[in-house]
Amino acid sequence: MTTTITPLATYRTDDPYPFCPGCGHGPVLDALNEALVSLQLDPAQVVIVSDIGCSGLSDQYFTTSAFHGLHGRSLTYASGIKLANPDLHVIVIMGDGGAGIGGAHLLSISRRNIGVTLIVMNNLNFGMTGGQHSVTTPEGVITSTTRHGNLEHPLDICATAGVNGAAYVYRGSSFDKDLAERMAEAIQTPGFALLDVWDLCTAYFVPNNKFGKRSLAKTQEALGMETGVLYRREVAEFSHAYREAYAPLRGKPVLRVPDIEAGFASELDHPYRFTVAGSAGGKVRSAVRLIGLAAISSGLYAAQRDDFPITVMSGHSVSELILAPDPIEYPGVLRPDVMVILTDDGSAKAKRFLPRMTEADRVVVLPQYADVETAAQVEVVDPSLLDERVGK
Repeated sequence: MTTTITPLATYRTDDPYPFCPGCGHGPVLDALNEALVSLQLDPAQVVIVSDIGCSGLSDQYFTTSAFHGLHGRSLTYASGIKLANPDLHVIVIMGDGGAGIGGAHLLSISRRNIGVTLIVMNNLNFGMTGGQHSVTTPEGVITSTTRHGNLEHPLDICATAGVNGAAYVYRGSSFDKDLAERMAEAIQTPGFALLDVWDLCTAYFVPNNKFGKRSLAKTQEALGMETGVLYRREVAEFSHAYREAYAPLRGKPVLRVPDIEAGFASELDHPYRFTVAGSAGGKVRSAVRLIGLAAISSGLYAAQRDDFPITVMSGHSVSELILAPDPIEYPGVLRPDVMVILTDDGSAKAKRFLPRMTEADRVVVLPQYADVETAAQVEVVDPSLLDERVGK
């Protein structure tokens, strides 16, 4: 029995677009719909990702999967979606405002060449919030924030993506008759594909600058921003390449887990909390780790949490260790059974523990910290006397 699949006539919903009269976003979405119809992709396998702005309204007008997020962050969501399921067709719709806010994400996805198609609805200003200038606003034009003319040089989105490794880069406008074909070409491209589509913001940009269809082409020419397919290269698509490279490690732990056999026995029948407060470089963490390993080899559970500054060989070093006969759900120590204070740095950090300790607890200190204030039992250890005993 042969199953006949009826081709999809549209990927659009029946709802009308919400854009201003004459806005170029509508024709861009029409071109995207035409591209999807030509490709006949499974709508469930297509994810349209958007963020904030007029362009961010787009995803709800398509019968595909969708994800809507924060302004300028759509490329991060799209990257995660593609990495999680490389077989999905992920399409990002973003404005020039979002491209500026998320500029670092544009660099990252370009150099990684993650298989996402990005459509930038570039109307040269922030159209939704009042016509403020954006990173692509040409020099000299009037916006609500550049009333005497923009002084900044515009970002070349295509050159930025292309020079950083994108597989496919195209610049055009919403008036291009072949826009749907270029979109289909981009969607089929393995790797990151970008379409910088200039269009008209009739609410703000057009009235402020007496701008029109011819002005788009003249501005692109004046800025030296060529149109058409500007970059096309064969580059390994990241999400598939990553899976292939690390296939032998699938199902294995990322970090090596030491195999410690319990060769000894312990009589500990309750959780025991141990904290050492000293200085960075004093091997505090290493010493506490050895105690934890010894406990594991005795059949106990052990959880260590360390606190230290970003500096090297300076500042405090505090290690908290919990030993227990049963699994440990929370690794932090609120009240130690035993607190060891070794240095001034450690003494300063120990102050948050000491008021919580009771007479049943014990604080081990060097002679200079013998006057420590706490309800716990204080045991003074003089290392010089220990050295004498060792010498004998």
